[in-house]
Amino acid sequence: MSDPAKSDPASPAPAKLAALRQKYANAKGSDVFDPAFRAIAEAQFPEGDRRLQPYAGIPTFLDLPSAAEAAARGDFSGLDVAVIGVPMDLGVTNRPGARFGPRAVRAVERVGPYNHVLRRMPGLHCKAADIGDVPFRSRYRLDKSHEDIQDFFHRVVGAGVIPLAVGGDHSISYSILKAVGATRPVGMVHFDAHCDTAGDYEGAKFHHGGPFRHAVLEGLIDPQRSVQIGIRGAAEYLWEFSTDAGMTVIHGEDVPKLGTAAILETVRRVVGDGPVYVTFDVDCLDPAFAPGTGTPEIGGLTTREALELLRGLDGLNVIGGDVVEVAPQYDPTTNTAHAAAQILFELFSLVAGRFAAPAASAPALSDQQVL
Repeated sequence: MSDPAKSDPASPAPAKLAALRQKYANAKGSDVFDPAFRAIAEAQFPEGDRRLQPYAGIPTFLDLPSAAEAAARGDFSGLDVAVIGVPMDLGVTNRPGARFGPRAVRAVERVGPYNHVLRRMPGLHCKAADIGDVPFRSRYRLDKSHEDIQDFFHRVVGAGVIPLAVGGDHSISYSILKAVGATRPVGMVHFDAHCDTAGDYEGAKFHHGGPFRHAVLEGLIDPQRSVQIGIRGAAEYLWEFSTDAGMTVIHGEDVPKLGTAAILETVRRVVGDGPVYVTFDVDCLDPAFAPGTGTPEIGGLTTREALELLRGLDGLNVIGGDVVEVAPQYDPTTNTAHAAAQILFELFSLVAGRFAAPAASAPALSDQQVL
């Protein structure tokens, strides 16, 4: 009988097959031969071929070290990046529940640790930790809650740490920007179904429909260096402040018409080289991908479009970011939390880029290797 390896033209040549057998036949899953990939594998398999069970232990985002004690002490020395939960949703206009967002995002384990598009493992390039949640003095007082957010993020940013927040409703971004934009106005890349530049309602300024009007008026963000992506729905008449202030608004229906490359060209032209804050409301995604949110709007971005746009921001001077409005109880599939966790990982990958040496990036597999 003929040898199939010799008769089938699609089979590897005998010498190639022998070399593959010698290299891989007795290799464990933790045995990785490419030097750059090996560094990633060694971080994931510290004990031979044994790795952390994803369903065991106390969850932190991306299994980052927990540093809640650092937050309690107010000592963030040694950290480059801090993941911070902001479980507060007192500013919603309709469906509550985003207070459960940080916990739901932390429980997602199918993200990272390696970003194969940006070719980096962010946890290897910087000192990062999940420092827990903002401590709130009252679960009932919206104004006091924002004072607590401002105080906490002022301490984090004042220590030179880049904050990555997970909320919580979108009103939290205003108080985070009070810290991030305290010394100079920053640019903003804002993914959302809504511009969130409305005025005060019913005597309240801290609702989730108006954080960026206040941020502009208080000199925290530069509207000329701000882009809002994915805007749609019936509340267009409430967002005239965005255009009056000079923000660049890209509507959801225009995203597939323009394409991600053209949108990214616009973002880079508008934002420039200055510091920029990236904020992502999950209702930017179509509810087919993220139903677990307070104000879903049909006609949103796909997760693929969102990831392409986020990864296309690599190289910008990103000095912080957030993912907000995850209300997991409206999504029994957990897809919304999964999308939010991946988005937070992309933000982590972006800010880690400033700490990564180009040589440390692992090679991507070529198109010929992966179809």
